[in-house]
Amino acid sequence: MRSIIILGSSRNDGDTSKVVNLLKEKSDWDLIDLNDYDFSYYDYEHKNSGDDFLPMMRNIIDNYDTLIFATPVYWYSMSGIMKVFFDRITDLLEIEKDLGRKLRGKNMAALSCSIGNHLGDQFWLPFSETAKYLGMNYLGNVHAVINDSTGFEAETDKLEKFIALINTAAKSSH
Repeated sequence: MRSIIILGSSRNDGDTSKVVNLLKEKSDWDLIDLNDYDFSYYDYEHKNSGDDFLPMMRNIIDNYDTLIFATPVYWYSMSGIMKVFFDRITDLLEIEKDLGRKLRGKNMAALSCSIGNHLGDQFWLPFSETAKYLGMNYLGNVHAVINDSTGFEAETDKLEKFIALINTAAKSSH
């Protein structure tokens, strides 16, 4: 049972990265930073099939049972790089169907981060519905509120509960 955090943020040293590093430290989950890969927008003609996306997905699918997506909140939505990643999942439904089918039965969860607690349930819809569409188990989500007065350490209890939720749910789904 291996879990991986897939970080999609515009900054490698931003608040979301700090929260993810704390999560990684407390969970011992692996981490992939989407900024370390070169992949482009979804292309109907699949001219970008030689970029880093498909090899990255082979690695993730072959080595992990639980995918935890981590993103800052940008304009009430996931980050741009995370959205491109989700759009590219279409490649697994069109040109790499065998690889895409291997997502069935795997687990998904999500973490978001922003300076306020202003998210509605709609924020999580792309994650939960993608999991459902792909035949994955959506385990849940957590939102970390980071601001100058509390910092990210104030979110430690929330992150520990999230880790316990993911670990318990991931064990019971297999």
